[in-house]
Amino acid sequence: MKNVKDNQSKEIIRLDKWLWAARFFKTRSVARDMVQSGKVQYNGQRCKPSRNVELGATIILPSGYDSKEVVVKELTEHRRGAPQAQNLYAETEQSIAQREKNAQARKLSAFHSPKPDTRPDKKARRKIIQFKQQ
Repeated sequence: MKNVKDNQSKEIIRLDKWLWAARFFKTRSVARDMVQSGKVQYNGQRCKPSRNVELGATIILPSGYDSKEVVVKELTEHRRGAPQAQNLYAETEQSIAQREKNAQARKLSAFHSPKPDTRPDKKARRKIIQFKQQ
């Protein structure tokens, strides 16, 4: 959709549609559900899926165990390939640093709580219970 305002053409794109076009979510309905549930923040505030996206806006959205903070660089309502979709936004330096820090912490905690190769047998379970009771 095009909207003409003050002799300038400005593209109006819904937030859920932009998130889908930027390939953050697989479908528009998933993008809509994430925005409605409050997991996606637009300029630091909870918003509706029909919110109009503006250039330079900051969007915080979940990404696995972490969250990404991105700045809108371009607007489009068409879903294209991944290389073109990455040109629509830029992730902030703080977001990248925080995600790397969290990934490092997850790696370190995996070493402190190793997973056994097999399930404990009856004798090992008794030792675990006895250890926990101390």
